[in-house]
Amino acid sequence: MAVFICTVMMMCFCCMNVSADDLSEISAKSAIVIDGETGDVLFEKNAYERLPMASTTKIMSVLIALESGDLDEQFVVDSEAIMVEGSSMGLQEGDKVTLRDLCCGMLLPSGNDAANAAAVRVAGSIGKFVQLMNKKAEELGLEDTHFVTPSGLDDDTDEHYSTAADMAKLAAETMKNEDFRAICCLEKVKLCYGDPPYDRWLMNTNKLLKSCEGVVGVKTGFTDKARRCLVSACDRKGKELICVTLNAPDDWNDHSKLYDYCFGFVSEQRLPLDKDSFDVAAVGGVSESVKCKAGQASAVLLNGRAAQVKSKVYLPRFVYAPVKSGDKIGQVVFYYKDVEIARTDITATEDVELAEPEKPDIFHYYFNKLKKLFA
Repeated sequence: MAVFICTVMMMCFCCMNVSADDLSEISAKSAIVIDGETGDVLFEKNAYERLPMASTTKIMSVLIALESGDLDEQFVVDSEAIMVEGSSMGLQEGDKVTLRDLCCGMLLPSGNDAANAAAVRVAGSIGKFVQLMNKKAEELGLEDTHFVTPSGLDDDTDEHYSTAADMAKLAAETMKNEDFRAICCLEKVKLCYGDPPYDRWLMNTNKLLKSCEGVVGVKTGFTDKARRCLVSACDRKGKELICVTLNAPDDWNDHSKLYDYCFGFVSEQRLPLDKDSFDVAAVGGVSESVKCKAGQASAVLLNGRAAQVKSKVYLPRFVYAPVKSGDKIGQVVFYYKDVEIARTDITATEDVELAEPEKPDIFHYYFNKLKKLFA
């Protein structure tokens, strides 16, 4: 059995480490697909090569803006910050906006004006905001990432770069932010801003939201130096995968093909338990203990990964009677790579009634009284 399990795991491992020859039609110079929850790599092609990443930079800019707070407080945009080339959300001097508006402007139409306006609002200047971006990158362990601008526009120093692997890790982190998730999945959004504010619609440049099953974000990008860049997230089978392509002439098809391929390595698997039956001490009951059992648990994982799942049992040292069959007594928590992936309840499988109080023994009562008196 051990040899069989090892053989299956090795086969799965070999299948998941796909070479570029197996997907020769992938146009990207650099690409990666990861499990957004666990970080497992399903596919990679030059994923650790430093490259410019264009407006996918704004993923970091939006994350910092969202974490700064006061998202719905109106303010006037900095007139110099919004004077920037490239894509725009249409900001003009004197416009009143909120940080939430600017985050929508960054993620949907990829507004460079929105990125700069948010930078000045959050940090006081674009330079100080870039420092925050690089500090956050260091905190997230993005060792091959360095920012020079909040928008991702090309710079003359070649110091604005990342890797597909780092961008995937960043996307997985940002998708944990509920505000980020709520914005990046929108095909369009109606906002009210300007001088005076008036209603207008912003459209998302991410065509995958319509064309690829399960896609829920994240961000497009293009500059002359970086070429077409794309970071996306896709939810199928109860599992979210992150795909990144840098310098990809056919990025829409790259992502669709990679998702169709990689979701073939994902399935719902029953999680193993070293022990599923327990006895817990019962206080004040007709029995000294109550029998308990853990329920079955499953999780969507890469094929063959269930054997690597660890579990921790959480039970009290004792419970008070009465206890009814089906009462929750404790819990089992399952971890894969130190990431919690599932929980299941431990419940009583029998009733333990409350014990009848003992009747007082009058002889021993007065005997003990006499002992204390003579003592």
